[in-house]
Amino acid sequence: MKNFTLNPVLNKELTLRFRSFKSYLGILFYLLALGLIIIGFIFIETIAYGQNFFRPSASREMFMFLSALQLGLVLFITPGLTAGVISSEREKQTLNILLTTTQSSTSIIVSKLVSSVAYLMLLIAASLPLYSIVFLFGGISPGQFFITAGFYLFSIITFGTIGVLVSTLIRRTIIAMVTAYSILLFLTGGTTFLTVLLSEISYGYYGGNVSGFFPFPYFTAMLNPFFVLISVLEPSFNDELTQYTGIHFPLWAAFLISYTIIAAASMVISIKKLRPNMQRG
Repeated sequence: MKNFTLNPVLNKELTLRFRSFKSYLGILFYLLALGLIIIGFIFIETIAYGQNFFRPSASREMFMFLSALQLGLVLFITPGLTAGVISSEREKQTLNILLTTTQSSTSIIVSKLVSSVAYLMLLIAASLPLYSIVFLFGGISPGQFFITAGFYLFSIITFGTIGVLVSTLIRRTIIAMVTAYSILLFLTGGTTFLTVLLSEISYGYYGGNVSGFFPFPYFTAMLNPFFVLISVLEPSFNDELTQYTGIHFPLWAAFLISYTIIAAASMVISIKKLRPNMQRG
């Protein structure tokens, strides 16, 4: 533990990332965007019902909307922070120097990932005061909030490992970022399209009877972080998916298992490919 905390690669990455004025400027614009969206949501809800006050019953809707929005923003930022951690070192011709140090491949990869995840966690922590608006009106339990925060952390780590893997395998940073964003687009928009399409096929296959066994929409939905978040906040969504697919296994559990395997495989491959031409001892 002492060697990890004194890791010079991790210390350098954290210092460079948090010493830059652009990092804090990014946090400022991130909070301004969230704040304006929350104010706009409250304003629209007030106008829509012709009232001069915000309905407490809409607090849960605002929480779900804010949670999905923040998840989208975090997932959009993650590839930009992780897809260039190794390829940029290679382009600046500093990777070979880094590999000649006493730091292991595992230490280098983990340090790069932790420094990127730390910045994203700072974004989430900085947005916590905005969530106090939701608790002001009620309708949300602290348990749901902590579950959502844990879901953010898990998603950041898993998608961060994918970005590090792409950065390790691809030499050019631009190409690595395009590849990482393409993977993100498939795991969000692509799986959404496939889930809806397969659900319609299931509905037509059983002639309007959605109580059959057609598991394919479940397999695509369990890879979609937005569907999993909705199933956690709205259990009825999971029940409806069960009717279409016939699978009673919780969607969030399948998400944890599948993405844990993906994250572990990404880390192992990244560590192995960081020194592809070097042999042991």
